[in-house]
Amino acid sequence: MQTAANLMPIPGHIDPVPVPRSFVPRSDGRIDLLGLSLADLRMALETSQLEEKQAKLRAKQLWHWIYNRGATEFSAMTDISKTMHPWLEQRFVISRPNVVEAQVSTDGTRKWLLRSDDAQDYEMVFIPDADRGTLCVSSQVGCTLNCTFCHTGTMRLVRNLTPAEIVGQVMLARDSLGEWPSQPEGRMLTNIVMMGMGEPLYNFENVRDALKLVMDGAGLALSRRRITLSTSGVVPMMARAGAEIGVNLAVSLHAVTKEVRDEIVPLNRKYGIEELLQACADYPGTNNARRITFEYVMLKDKNDSDADAHELVRLLRKYELPAKVNLIPFNPWPGAVYECSTPERIKSFSSIVFGAGISAPVRTPRGRDIDAACGQLKTASEKKSRAQLDREAAAESDAFA
Repeated sequence: MQTAANLMPIPGHIDPVPVPRSFVPRSDGRIDLLGLSLADLRMALETSQLEEKQAKLRAKQLWHWIYNRGATEFSAMTDISKTMHPWLEQRFVISRPNVVEAQVSTDGTRKWLLRSDDAQDYEMVFIPDADRGTLCVSSQVGCTLNCTFCHTGTMRLVRNLTPAEIVGQVMLARDSLGEWPSQPEGRMLTNIVMMGMGEPLYNFENVRDALKLVMDGAGLALSRRRITLSTSGVVPMMARAGAEIGVNLAVSLHAVTKEVRDEIVPLNRKYGIEELLQACADYPGTNNARRITFEYVMLKDKNDSDADAHELVRLLRKYELPAKVNLIPFNPWPGAVYECSTPERIKSFSSIVFGAGISAPVRTPRGRDIDAACGQLKTASEKKSRAQLDREAAAESDAFA
């Protein structure tokens, strides 16, 4: 949340207008309103010297036009006087992510390569199905976790995405699908998964603030039950995610022994399987109607034996976890050291887990021909220290406690 402290002038104005440092102006001196909460919108107007009562009214109008109707031009806002439009246009802008490339798979999956104003690239994917449409949203430019089966994990992390860049992916998808104004029925985009590039819990506050915008009933209005946040197991942040965001939880498990998970999900060396599963058991709101999803990529002769399947069942029962296990056939990429498990092996693994009363469907790969499938997203990036991110996560957890 922005505060009124640490004010700074907007460059390019004859009479500098003080704004909070978190309202970083663009090169043209205007402030981007995308990603701002209702309170932030009001503050931005007030710090641009709009009278308090007017700022309160205009903020509500702007909120409706930005998040409910998808407007990007002030001239489209018919309940705001035309004489006000130039004032707004001089000071503010409503952006969208810059699209570098848009691809469509033979199975209908869409992938967008996006570029930020500071020339950083990230990706998002829309997966249509008969009864739903799921948008896979990125939270970071790159990734720092180095999961060895994941193409994205071979990238270097540049930075976290801002709330505007995160919610902007949803706005852009809505634009592309023609789904303005927001309405609860008849949508193609029905679900959101925070499973794109990056580890969401290493960008907790920006992800939280963006998802609050997505879930607001007066705006984008997606139910929290239709949003899933996926983590590789940043244990110190999981309770906070449950308390402050409260969406469905997915955990990238991928192995049931320390040796194998240490190799393919190196974060396991810091937060082990037992610690991770206890955090899952403690996640607020988990019940049989709202299960935790465990993602499990099927790697030939690595994590796909019958013994692995039985151990998975034992662990889930030990922690009494209401769970669903998504079995993901490995999606190959150039330079990968793994192969996908055979269909027979995947079927046997699934049957063992299903036989124990735990749902274990095999996910159908989507968008492979455009490198949009699970674990295939990748753009050129720089790396940030994982130790630094661990310290930030621990500090946030301590502050929350």
